[in-house]
Amino acid sequence: MADHRHHREEEEEEAKAESIIEKITEKIPGGDDSSSSSSSEDEAKKTSSSLKTKVSRLFGREKPIHKILGGGKTADVFMWRNKKISAGVLGVATAIWILFEGLEYQLITLISHGLILVVAGLFLWSNASILLKKSPPRIPEVSVPEKPVLQFASDLRVTINHAFAVLRDIASGRDLKTFLSVIVGLWLFSILGSCCDFLTLLYITAVLLHTVPVLYNKYEDQVDSFAEKALAELKKQYAVFDKKVLSKIPRGPMKDKKKD
Repeated sequence: MADHRHHREEEEEEAKAESIIEKITEKIPGGDDSSSSSSSEDEAKKTSSSLKTKVSRLFGREKPIHKILGGGKTADVFMWRNKKISAGVLGVATAIWILFEGLEYQLITLISHGLILVVAGLFLWSNASILLKKSPPRIPEVSVPEKPVLQFASDLRVTINHAFAVLRDIASGRDLKTFLSVIVGLWLFSILGSCCDFLTLLYITAVLLHTVPVLYNKYEDQVDSFAEKALAELKKQYAVFDKKVLSKIPRGPMKDKKKD
């Protein structure tokens, strides 16, 4: 019996040793597979990053959207960095649009009613404070500073003069491509103006500024890839149109030669 027990214990120990060896051999190729999978994942990440760098950005931009929008508090509002402020600005714009367009409230009427309420409230508060022996309201002195107004006027003057110079250069017939672009742009603005008024146009612009930059920043790779293909196709079509139509149109006078 003792020999039988001893022989049985030896068989159990051999079985345990064989099971340990099998587990070790199974772990070794598994480790190789994990390393190979990790290396394949690294390669996939590298290829995806390289594909992202190959995609040309829309309009040849190099800066992020936040920097293009100014990089300040205004850009933070448009990019929804602070959701409460962005939602508040969009809500105020929506309320103004509903007030003037939906309820057909007039701007002069609104300003007049608002001033009536403010002046009447301050007047009653001042007289009531004397009767109740309380401190009267402190009405701040409001004045328009001179420097910002002059700076704004100067910048506006430079912009208007530059626009007049561009229009004069276009009207001279020297750049047919720019001329056609301006005509198409003005035509589109005329169609837009016939569809909606100026306030609605401002509201649409505000909504677009609060939605388009955020969506583009989220899906910029897909949008840039699609835009790259679309621009390539437009260039092909424009080359065909230039060859068949624009090249046959007589040009205007050439640019004046530089004086010696």
